[in-house]
Amino acid sequence: MSRQLMKGNEALLKSAILAGCRAFYGYPITPASEIAEAAALYMPKAGGVFLQAESEVAAINMLYGAAAAGVRSMTASSGPGISLMQEGVSYLAGAELPCVIADITRSGPGLGNIAAEQSDYNQVVKGGGHGNYHTIVLAPHSVQEMADLTALAFELADRYRNPVVVLADGFIGQMMEPVEFPHAAIEPHLPDWAVDGTAATRPNLINSLHLDCDEMEAHSRALEAKYRGAEANEARAEAWFTDDADIVLVGYGIVARILKAVAAEARAEGIRAGVLRPITLYPFPVLDFRRAAQTARVFLAVEMSNGQMVDDVRLALNGACAVEFLGRGGGNVPSHHEVLEQVRSIHSELLAQKDWTLHVV
Repeated sequence: MSRQLMKGNEALLKSAILAGCRAFYGYPITPASEIAEAAALYMPKAGGVFLQAESEVAAINMLYGAAAAGVRSMTASSGPGISLMQEGVSYLAGAELPCVIADITRSGPGLGNIAAEQSDYNQVVKGGGHGNYHTIVLAPHSVQEMADLTALAFELADRYRNPVVVLADGFIGQMMEPVEFPHAAIEPHLPDWAVDGTAATRPNLINSLHLDCDEMEAHSRALEAKYRGAEANEARAEAWFTDDADIVLVGYGIVARILKAVAAEARAEGIRAGVLRPITLYPFPVLDFRRAAQTARVFLAVEMSNGQMVDDVRLALNGACAVEFLGRGGGNVPSHHEVLEQVRSIHSELLAQKDWTLHVV
């Protein structure tokens, strides 16, 4: 298929339809509104359903109903709307219903502003709702990945019968880049566990209520085993010049693109820098971090927040390397210059350590 120039938000929705999505329920919010607009335009043409709900609370519960009926379905929102959806997300996870949720993040807390930020990390990755559950979380860093990872999101949602979140900052959702849709269109089908209004499927009625304590514990243990399977098999990361890196820059979304440019310039100055970009924020790519730590001396986590992913970086490394942090908030982006200056500062500190021989490029 020829390449098409479009926004990340539109690429996400078109990819969802090609992946067999036939229901979208949502409520517009900047910077995610183009997803709902594209759904209103394209979903009916594909034989699907678009419905602008009266609120995000209504949208997530409509998603629950569609998912229970075996329909590949999704919603999209941003920080304040995702907050309103948290109870429904917990219900979806508890009932083991597959769906895709796009979070195109904006600055917060509260209403914040409409500029891009990455401060939804803890809410999405750590599970902002109640109970013992996880959502699988994918973090694109290009418009092409908005398409590719959305297709993957529907696959993983069905594979693990679990909500999957595509977490993208507002820059990735709003920017325009050429996109290809290489995957063939998937025809919707009814899963054997779904309810389709027939007597034969009535026993498939699903809820997340388990009044018996032992039954509830057994269900939680089963969910936990499923999450451990995802951690073992689905963690993804991009390693960029990390094999010999002394300083490893860590970031996702738009930040990762800045870090690659910084690492390239640092290497031109004789500083061995690399970039480790988590593609799955849950499951977090712990093994990729431990592999990089075998040669690296310092990791620098860079985020458009006050520091949320950095906690997972520290946990993954478990003291194997020093971890430093650089963050900007309020819709401000860590600049190429300020990241490079911190890399230079870290490099100077490493040179000053007498017990370490610096690699030479």
